[in-house]
Amino acid sequence: MNPDRPDIAIVGGGIVGLATGMTLQDRHPELAITILEKEDGVARHQTGHNSGVVHSGIYYRPGSLKAQLCVAGVGMLRAFCEENGVPYDPVGKVIVATRPEELPRLEDLYARGTENGVPGLRIVGADEMREIEPHAAGMRAIHSPGTAITDYEQVAAAMRTRFERGGGRVRTGSAVTGIRPGSDSVRIDTTGGALEASHLIGCAGLHADRVARMAGVELDVRIIPFRGEYMVLAPERAGLVNGLIYPVPDPSLPFLGVHLTRTVHGEVEAGPNAVLAFDREGYGILDVSLRDTVDSLSFPGLWRMAGRYIGVGAYEYYRSFSKVAFVNAIRRLLPEIAVGDVRRGGAGVRAQAMGRDGKLIDDFVIRESERAIHVLNAPSPAATASLAIGGHLAGLAGERFGL
Repeated sequence: MNPDRPDIAIVGGGIVGLATGMTLQDRHPELAITILEKEDGVARHQTGHNSGVVHSGIYYRPGSLKAQLCVAGVGMLRAFCEENGVPYDPVGKVIVATRPEELPRLEDLYARGTENGVPGLRIVGADEMREIEPHAAGMRAIHSPGTAITDYEQVAAAMRTRFERGGGRVRTGSAVTGIRPGSDSVRIDTTGGALEASHLIGCAGLHADRVARMAGVELDVRIIPFRGEYMVLAPERAGLVNGLIYPVPDPSLPFLGVHLTRTVHGEVEAGPNAVLAFDREGYGILDVSLRDTVDSLSFPGLWRMAGRYIGVGAYEYYRSFSKVAFVNAIRRLLPEIAVGDVRRGGAGVRAQAMGRDGKLIDDFVIRESERAIHVLNAPSPAATASLAIGGHLAGLAGERFGL
């Protein structure tokens, strides 16, 4: 083992990169594995800016990687949290139909979740729904008792500890600036110095497409960042929500809609909205990166998507600045909430791959190049599925790299 010339270098110290490194280390303890992370710590972006939901696997197309790895990943994540003292609370979720036209979609969603093998799903009437969530409004709901909450920053920290304890190395402050595959190794230039690795796995999240292009992969997709902003209920109103309350998603729209989420820290978050971010790491409303803006606006797929969703997009921006509009969205699910009951909370940026046709890629996407494997699209439920994704990538690496 030579940590200065690792067998495998993993680009990205988020939860997927850490889970992959840890799994590879467990399966192949003889290997030298290094995780390269550009920040001064791990889990600083998508992993550290989400609401902590452990998704059960209801939403995803049957047979897709998302469906398979999410359902498998739930049990793996729960066991990992229990083994490592990380909070894990199966608070349950209701997906609520508030209008008659949403009832057929609720039935379709139930059928999809059942086909995916999500345990314990039931459709409940309004009276039983209010036994679960007394303050929610709705005509009917799907109850998912296994949906849980955790703290993904703590999960990532525990993964790092286990990875390093097994002999793995995490190099922070090492932003990748160049990748040059050779005949028997890959040279990786970083801001923390260059290194050569026998193989590379890209788990770069918000910068996944850029890392893949550095390695010579020709891409027909691009990461388009969408910021999701949250409100937080006042402490004295947090008791209005027992677990998670979600709307029935509109299949014509790309995201799930504003919902309510209890966290393991006792807060209740409401959100997120979904607005185009002009900075891949732009968590503030006014954050702008010239490079990221040009990268998004020069991609024809974005303009094709904008043509289809211009009205929805404009309203999302309005809601981003209007607390009243945001609260009105919350009130569809929780009518007792008033403007004075919430304050602005945090925000996250979702790394979403988009095709040139303007459609959001709806599954995890993994590509291979010379001496490398690249995760090109791993938005939600990637945190839930992280250990299953890590196992999947470790299997691919075993085959492709001859481990």
